[in-house]
Amino acid sequence: MSSTPPNSRPRRGRGFQPASRLIAAQLRGPFEKRGFSETKLLTHWAGIVGDEIAQIAQPVKIRYGRRDGLGGTLVLLTTGAHAPVLEMQKEQIRDRVNACYGYRAVTRVQITQTAPTGFAEGRVAFAARPKAAARPSPEIDAAAEAATEAVDSPELKAALTRLARNILQHSKS
Repeated sequence: MSSTPPNSRPRRGRGFQPASRLIAAQLRGPFEKRGFSETKLLTHWAGIVGDEIAQIAQPVKIRYGRRDGLGGTLVLLTTGAHAPVLEMQKEQIRDRVNACYGYRAVTRVQITQTAPTGFAEGRVAFAARPKAAARPSPEIDAAAEAATEAVDSPELKAALTRLARNILQHSKS
């Protein structure tokens, strides 16, 4: 006789899991490319270095080079006005980060400055500058309209006209 009841299924887990555990495998690759072997440094940055430093600086990456020895260089991004404040607190930041890792993972802290508009609500947010759309010449507009005048549907006609403008504007002939 079997020791397991006939209607029982094998247990797969222990109930609910934290979301951080579910996405840890997907985030490990991108974080490791930037030198962060522990995601805790990024996810708990404010708790590690303190709220004052976390509001003015964000960790960007950890570089490992020959002159760093066993540890690496932690690169922090901040605005130009806050760089002198962080410069004076480099040792404190390094000690707190190393305490998070549990060993001497960081030997140097490098401060990189950015424009003040790069920080949005405590997060670094860079956006690409939109390109100015070049206005096609009247000849190109007329040729595009002539190419699509036989189309009855207004939505299709508008889409085909835009396509014809793009092709005529960017053609090299």
